[in-house]
Parts: sequence; C-alpha cells; structure tokens
Amino acid sequence: MQAEYRARVSMKNPVHFLALGFGSGLVPFMPGTFGSLAALPLLVACSKISVVSFIALTLIFSVVGIYLCGKTADDMQVHDHGSIVWDEIAGMFITFLFVPISASSLLVGFVLFRLFDILKPWPIGIIDKRLHGGTGIMLDDILAGAMACGCLHLLMVFWPAALALF
Repeated sequence: MQAEYRARVSMKNPVHFLALGFGSGLVPFMPGTFGSLAALPLLVACSKISVVSFIALTLIFSVVGIYLCGKTADDMQVHDHGSIVWDEIAGMFITFLFVPISASSLLVGFVLFRLFDILKPWPIGIIDKRLHGGTGIMLDDILAGAMACGCLHLLMVFWPAALALF
C-alpha cells in the first residue's frame, strides 16, 4: 500500500483491521486474492455450525461490511482501495452457502470466486462502475460470491466428483 494511504489507516482501529482483512489486504500484490485466502480458515472454523447460523453470519458479514468498507474508504480518501478486502471475505462466505466444506470445495470455490471477482461479468462490472461507497464496494463481491455459489451447486449436481478430489 502506498505510504499516503497507509498513513490514513491504523491496524489498531477495529474498523480498519476488519476492512483490511486482518492485515491480508496490506500484501503489496494481489491483495484481493490474499483477502480471499484469509476467508479460508474462517470457513473451515465455521464448517461445523448449523446452516441457519452460517446464513446469519454471512448476512452479518455482508451488512456490517457496507459500513466497514465505506468507513475505511472514506478514511483513506479513495473509493475501493485494493487493500480493503472485507468484501472478498464476505463474498467467499456467500460462495459457500449450502456447500459442504472440504479441501476440494474450498479450492474450486476459491478459484470460481476469484474468477468472477476479477473478470466482473455482467452485472458485476456494471455495479462495480456505477455504485460507490460501502454498498458499491460490497455489492460486486456479493454478486461474485452468488455466481460462484451457483457454479458450485451446479458442480455438486452434475459433476460431484469435481468436489470430491481430496
């Protein structure tokens, strides 16, 4: 992260700490990928909670993320700085709604989410360009997560062996 933006955030500030993905967003290259990777241990830790609890947690991550990302972007004085990765963490949780957690599903889901987040197919790209603030930062990743989740569910139905490799 450039020094001018780094000076505007503090890892001691809980809002910044969460928005920067526990520090994973501070990696100087591919911060979105590292933010998505930061979600993996959280997903594994949540793999044994009930479906209702997982849905509730995902909703909380998404709604609270609007504030976290918006506030941190305002503090940094830049819209959707790459180091703000809470949206990736929430998007990863959406990716795994109703998906059994395994090494294979985590790998496939991670790759699908990153593809949708990076390529930004319709309507993700439109939302990414037109919406600003915390809502805009969060919504493109929420949609990327929903698309990745849909693909994972299609794989579970039509090619379950793809998610049972290891």
